[in-house]
Amino acid sequence: MLMIKRLFILIILPFIQCSTPEETEVLVIGGSASGIAAAISSARLQVSTILIEQGPWLGGMLTAAGVSATDGNYKLPSGFWGEFRDSLVAHYGSEEKLQTGWVSKTLFEPSVGNEIFQQLAKKEKSLSLYFHTNLLSLAPTQNGWTAKVRTEHGEKQIKAKIVIDATELGDVVKLAGIEYSVGMDPQDKYHESIAPVKANEVIQDMTYVLILEDYGKPVIIDPPAGYDAAVFYCSSQSLLCTGAKTMKRTLWPPDKLITYGALPNNKFMINWPINGNDYYSNTVDLTETERQAQYEKAKIKSLQFLYYLQTELGFSNLSLAENEFPTADHMPLIPYHRESRRIKGLVTLTVNDIAKPFEQKDPLYRTGIAVGDYPIDHHHAAHPDADQLPELHFFPVPSYTVPLGVLLPQKVKNFIVAEKSISVSNIVNGTTRLQPVVLQIGQAAGSLAALAVQSNTTPEHISVRTLQRLLLEQGGYLLPYLDVPKTHPHFSAYQRIGSTGILKGVGMNVGWENQTWFYPDSLLQNQSWKLDSSLIFRRITYLYPNH
Repeated sequence: MLMIKRLFILIILPFIQCSTPEETEVLVIGGSASGIAAAISSARLQVSTILIEQGPWLGGMLTAAGVSATDGNYKLPSGFWGEFRDSLVAHYGSEEKLQTGWVSKTLFEPSVGNEIFQQLAKKEKSLSLYFHTNLLSLAPTQNGWTAKVRTEHGEKQIKAKIVIDATELGDVVKLAGIEYSVGMDPQDKYHESIAPVKANEVIQDMTYVLILEDYGKPVIIDPPAGYDAAVFYCSSQSLLCTGAKTMKRTLWPPDKLITYGALPNNKFMINWPINGNDYYSNTVDLTETERQAQYEKAKIKSLQFLYYLQTELGFSNLSLAENEFPTADHMPLIPYHRESRRIKGLVTLTVNDIAKPFEQKDPLYRTGIAVGDYPIDHHHAAHPDADQLPELHFFPVPSYTVPLGVLLPQKVKNFIVAEKSISVSNIVNGTTRLQPVVLQIGQAAGSLAALAVQSNTTPEHISVRTLQRLLLEQGGYLLPYLDVPKTHPHFSAYQRIGSTGILKGVGMNVGWENQTWFYPDSLLQNQSWKLDSSLIFRRITYLYPNH
């Protein structure tokens, strides 16, 4: 009889779990770079938070996708991005030990990045993590959302006051019925002169990154299916590259291709955009089965490139690191997605807002919650019609501010968007998609959610100044001033006064670098400022202007 009772309990347990919802205040969906930043930031404010993630790792593109060479913000260690970098320094012993490759000044092993995120998460008593968990459905309630998920132990429901979409492709946005765009915007939509005349559904190339290790002996893989060496002739300087003179990109010597993403401990990240392992497929609105089929093709492209490196360029001693990812094929857990759905938010950040922030009708720079300084970088070379697409590779802009309103959809309440699905134009996504910016976006999303819970209101009713003060307390930047670092005694004061518009910085593009300077020791000219109380106290509604 006892055995029968136990068997009965085991049979009905999944149904009990599904019918008894777990309650939380904030639900973060996706353990991406922005997802873990959002979850930790929310939990640190003593708000109950659940993060669900399909795989076993935290960090998304920084870790699970293997893109462990960060792009930009080296001199702007803002908030959670700065904390993560400090953790890397502590792990490896110095900043110099992170400067192993020439593409970045912060390179690390993906597994180490995951370790750091896992350790940070475990410290937060208000944070619960659910790995190997898939979102099945999402429904609005009177005061929030009910999510149905499938965990390792069966299906269950989670009731949350606020949901944050931190998935790689904005999948929760679609489930929630939020309006979104995919692909390139036409010129007349945002008046961006470098946009195509007509809209299209072209997104950026994806990449299955390779993490290689030097084995000190030949370790050549079997020839991958469909291998054609000619596809890769122009990936580096080679007599076989007959089109080198007409190429728009610099061709580097083969050894530079390898040392580009050199990582600590004799490993190498291969994320090579010049006729390398980028792969084109618009998987945004595909089913999971259809996506996986495309991901397998992207993997094959990367393995073909590895075979080329081994057999044509002489790097036969390099092959997939066997101790980096918990996968049978030693490939990353997920592909590197550079673009996803983009919501229609309370505001939309365009290239004009970045290029000339002080000349726009809506001064979005005043509502900043994150900063970036990387060029607008689009990967389209793997697209079959790449020659017909706009040239958007490293379009120069000053460093910039990400405004709060891009995180909030126009018509759906108690929902915050992070990762690469924020409300920006297709062109601007080319810079806001990068790891340091996305970590800050996650921090702002989690902090905003927590403030809304604590105030018993919806996120759009939280004063941008309240959130900005909190982010400053957390070591965040509102404006990308290079000459006012966090160690400056008046850092917060200058950030706050810059956000009022009373004093303005000077943005510029200097070669590779995008910069903004405050010049705190310069003399004020009468025509350069005015003490207008309306800049400080009035027109609060304009902080979320309608577009």
